[in-house]
Amino acid sequence: MGGPVRSGRPGAGAGGAVRGGVPAGLLVPALVGVAFLLLPLVGVLARTDWPSLLHHLTTPQVTQALRLSLVVSGWALLLSLLMGVPLAWLLARVPFPGKALVRSLVLLPMVLPPTVGGVALLLAFGRRGVLGPWLESTFGLTLPFHTAGAVVAAAFVAMPFLVISLEGALAGLRPSLEETAASLGAGPLRVFATVTLPLLAPALAAGAALTWARALGEFGATITFAGNLPGATQTLPLQVYLLLQDSPEAATSVSLLLLVIAMAVLVALRGRWTGGAVREARATPPQGAAAPADPAGFADLGAPEEGPTLEKPPIRPGAEVGAGPAPAPAAEESDLRAELTGYTRFPLTAPAGITIAVVGPNGAGKTTLLRALLGLTPRAHAEVLLGGRDVTRLPTHRREVAWVPQDGALFPHLSALANTAYGLRARGVPRAEARRQAREWLTRLGVGELAGRRPAQLSGGQAQRVALARALAARPRLLLLDEPLAALDQTTRARVRHTLRRHLAGFGGVCLIVTHDPVEAVSLADRVLVLEGGEAVQDAPPAEVTRHPRSPWVARMLGGNAWEGTAGPDGTVELAGGGLLTTAPGEATPPGPGAPVLAVIAPEAVSLHLARPEGSPRNVWAGTVRELTAVGSRLRVLVTSPEVPALVAEITPAAAADLGLTDGTRVWAAVKAMEVTVVGL
Repeated sequence: MGGPVRSGRPGAGAGGAVRGGVPAGLLVPALVGVAFLLLPLVGVLARTDWPSLLHHLTTPQVTQALRLSLVVSGWALLLSLLMGVPLAWLLARVPFPGKALVRSLVLLPMVLPPTVGGVALLLAFGRRGVLGPWLESTFGLTLPFHTAGAVVAAAFVAMPFLVISLEGALAGLRPSLEETAASLGAGPLRVFATVTLPLLAPALAAGAALTWARALGEFGATITFAGNLPGATQTLPLQVYLLLQDSPEAATSVSLLLLVIAMAVLVALRGRWTGGAVREARATPPQGAAAPADPAGFADLGAPEEGPTLEKPPIRPGAEVGAGPAPAPAAEESDLRAELTGYTRFPLTAPAGITIAVVGPNGAGKTTLLRALLGLTPRAHAEVLLGGRDVTRLPTHRREVAWVPQDGALFPHLSALANTAYGLRARGVPRAEARRQAREWLTRLGVGELAGRRPAQLSGGQAQRVALARALAARPRLLLLDEPLAALDQTTRARVRHTLRRHLAGFGGVCLIVTHDPVEAVSLADRVLVLEGGEAVQDAPPAEVTRHPRSPWVARMLGGNAWEGTAGPDGTVELAGGGLLTTAPGEATPPGPGAPVLAVIAPEAVSLHLARPEGSPRNVWAGTVRELTAVGSRLRVLVTSPEVPALVAEITPAAAADLGLTDGTRVWAAVKAMEVTVVGL
């Protein structure tokens, strides 16, 4: 199922499919279409007077028309570049009212009959047209029946090819590439010259070639608007029209010349005019990239790959073995003060040398927070002070902030070494020194041997490490990492996390790390900032967030059962999803009934039984096993119950075997009152 069904005949399949699974009902008309397009070209080749070909192409009339065609098409291309490149940029990058109408106007000359286009030009720029009298009286410029008129006619018909090809390339170019370049200290001109233009160059060249070829072959608009004057407006297509009446053989030879030129342009383009020239820069993950797991489901409840770590271990520069020399701190120690408004709305302060893990569900505003600090999003605004310096109104490249977006945003036209040295070069470091430091950082992150490779030749994990090295090498005051280790396998992630911890220990600036990994949050960060709906739900040390999470999402991310409810009398919690939970009242219990609370139960505190347990458990529910997941040397069991929300228990494989647990087994779940932690919301 899913592949083509083949019959016993070697050449056909079921439903009339030929070898390879192509339906004959599609193949036959497709071949007819190819023949329909090919036969006229064959006719030109068959009727060409080959012995007289050179003679026909070297007559004075033809050579004069060819020279004029080259002049007209060249000026038409230049005019198209001057107007078409900004127009393509506007259509691809700038939202404005009426964009659809403007795009339709760009496409109009492609579908408009050329003679109608010529009439329209005549009514606009002719001596009695809308602008013609003004052009003649002010500049002395008369377009109809002059070479300039032929240029205008050719540009009118050909410019849409340039605009369409370039707009497609601009739309396929990831904005994060240019934004990342700016965050590394590159100004707008440097970003355009070193990132945008190299990536657009193939598409720009392809669009220019198509534009030139179309201008070279223009006929209808030219003869209608500019006339057919030898030496002034009689281009090669118009010469073909005249030769058809007097010398059909010569007309065929000149037609063959135009055909060869057009075919050579198309063969040279190899389909790149549709925007494929920048396909390497589109938003596709690098080869071998691993997508980060969605934390919204049952997978959230899995234990981290390392043992639970509540505090970030103290690390001193140079204290770890095998990681090379201690990294240099930021250029200046810089504390951070930011007031965020818009979608993200809370104050953020951090002393120099601190690392903050930013966690929260999808859509909580984590990436928006980073982009607001960079000044790259209209969704949120941040008044930012770095080291007492107000950078709010400074452009991104002058904020001394380095950013690693989720996709890494490596520049596809540069090697790993050149990528890593980019920020250093943008800040004025000499080329040799920048490359030396870049090579050290690549080696430090375990990808030094890949310095000469381009991003397309790297796996997802390798590309992510290069992107991380590039940001660290720039020595920013504020370091923003958006899930920097998500694409790494577990072994590589642990090694890179080890190196990153060491760098952050000696980093003089502030670092914000967006992550969905609890191990990263508690092992890399001094503080954990929890966001939900654009607001800060909790901002505390990792140990405090682990013991007293104020967000159900965080509690589940850390592996706990988290139930929302309201405080009831006598140490009970009325659950939002229905049911009653008995707790042991303590200092963490909200003082009054009716207060919103979050009840957190560790999976290891849930015991499972085949019969209703007797004794001390005060919370007992009947349920059904729905899923068993191995986490290290233990099993996590998802139990659903009509009395309370679904909960997870963590038991040993031996206990699961003794109970005979499988999907659908009826069990009793029990939790002691003292094992329930209640925090106010």
